[in-house]
Amino acid sequence: MTRLERLLKPRHVAVFGGSWAANVVDQCIRIGFPGEVWPVHPTRKTVHGIECFKAVDELPAAPDASFIGINRELAISITEQLSGRDAGGAVCFASGFAESEIEETGGKARQEALISAAGRMPLIGPNCYGFVNYLDRVAIWPDQHGGRHVDRGVAIITQSSNIAINLTMQARALPIAYMVTVGNQAQVTQPEIALELIEDERVTALGLHIEGFGDIPGYEALSRRARELRKPIVAMKLGRSWTAREVTESHTGSIAGSDAVSEALLGRLAFGRVGNVNTFLEALLLLHMGGPLTGRRIGSISCSGGEAALMADIASTLDLNFGQLSPFQKDALRQALGARVHLSNPLDYHTYLWGNETALHAVFVAMLAGNYDLLFMVMDFPRNDRCSDSAWEPAVAAIERATRDTGKRVALVSSMPECLPEHWASRLMEAGIVPLHAMETALSAAETAASIGDLLRAPPSPDLISAASRRKTTRTLPESEAKSLLQFHGIRIPRGKVVTTTEDAARAAREIGFPVVLKSLGLAHKTEANAVELNLCSEDKVVVAARRLDKGQGLLVEKQIEGIVAELLIGVVRHDGFGFLLTLGTGGTLAELHRDVQ
Repeated sequence: MTRLERLLKPRHVAVFGGSWAANVVDQCIRIGFPGEVWPVHPTRKTVHGIECFKAVDELPAAPDASFIGINRELAISITEQLSGRDAGGAVCFASGFAESEIEETGGKARQEALISAAGRMPLIGPNCYGFVNYLDRVAIWPDQHGGRHVDRGVAIITQSSNIAINLTMQARALPIAYMVTVGNQAQVTQPEIALELIEDERVTALGLHIEGFGDIPGYEALSRRARELRKPIVAMKLGRSWTAREVTESHTGSIAGSDAVSEALLGRLAFGRVGNVNTFLEALLLLHMGGPLTGRRIGSISCSGGEAALMADIASTLDLNFGQLSPFQKDALRQALGARVHLSNPLDYHTYLWGNETALHAVFVAMLAGNYDLLFMVMDFPRNDRCSDSAWEPAVAAIERATRDTGKRVALVSSMPECLPEHWASRLMEAGIVPLHAMETALSAAETAASIGDLLRAPPSPDLISAASRRKTTRTLPESEAKSLLQFHGIRIPRGKVVTTTEDAARAAREIGFPVVLKSLGLAHKTEANAVELNLCSEDKVVVAARRLDKGQGLLVEKQIEGIVAELLIGVVRHDGFGFLLTLGTGGTLAELHRDVQ
């Protein structure tokens, strides 16, 4: 049995606390939890008709899973008692731990005490809602949720409980196998839970909502195992804006980190990155039904020229390709559509075939003859509270037949989320057709699925170099010293000399050979301080420049390199969380403005 198995697939659940804990009992009943539920409260007789126990030592056995829904001080004591009874694991609901911004509240010390109290017992949280295991009907969850029992589906792990609740309310027919919140990740981390969940053969893909990276080796281990199991991972990584980074730091106590670094790390891990909830869900739906795309060739077919133009415009901003129709496709489409329809990809097949299942089937089969990695069928359903959708039956039946007959990968996409109701989405999934909601997010999801495919086909990256051995203090090297170190390691540098007087500067320039460059030392960024003089072609000009630039910390005289083709910015830093970072980009005085870096 694995470390987390008892907690995530429990036979019995202990629930500690008042109203929030009562909600957990209620959710266990509602989802049909097949095991025993043991409410624990010092004064209550029953909770939702189930007899209460007064304390941990009164429980009939060590519980496999526990929900600790009491205040943060008592939570530490209950955690210690559960650990002492060899419980399988617990969810700590309370906040006021390391996520607190104000150190005077003692949040960090309180979290350390909680970790110590847990000992070897797995602890999820604190500051989180817990989890729902929809496969085995387990709800260690103190609120409503919109999911239901499934036999297979995607696993989602978030650092935000509220986002988790919202995700369960999706009406896209996406089967969710697990919804897990991790809060502060004081002991059990997101990648540790993810490694447990992807081993479940009923899990098809994994979605991670990441506010900040903590356990980098854990994510690397997850990446390796997911690659071995061929289970794709989508990451909704927050923190692109400064405001978002500030919010996430205060929310979970984790550092969001530089977005460019996060982007590079996710690429190394072969995680597909998305930036919003809608694309997150659509990408998971697409991956659940067939895994990553094998390429970026797409097709689109609709009964409207406006819809065809929208698909083309949206795709033009993404790394997706609308291929040309083949001669075979054109012949087959011309036979099915006649001479009035302009043949192209995206294709507008007009509305005069609407209701004719046989004719529509012929059109769809002809379009599917193309070499596409994914074909989009654009179709919007009417709202069924005011309108009838009976006229859509022939078109859906034709798509189902065409998909079955060709074995090709097909997605039906609506122009807006409201125009693809859940009951139609469920039917499409049963027929092997991916139901996607809204053109923008559907195409972005396809781009993400293609990117994951590219990443997984490439050789895996080696593990990052640890930053654990970092020095405690750092200093900025003078330019001359830094260049000497680079020269020692075989990198060519301009001929130069450090001087302290104007006379020495003129003498050094004569020895080096004109033209020269003169720089003030003691400044990390010289251009902004007007501390550089270029194109000095005589000793007199060097003397004048030296008098202006001398700040009392010395001057650097260097041979001016001419015939420059390009300037590069190259930087290496040691980051506390990510290890060593190498930045390459366009250099020169406008490097900060261009921001053309990788």
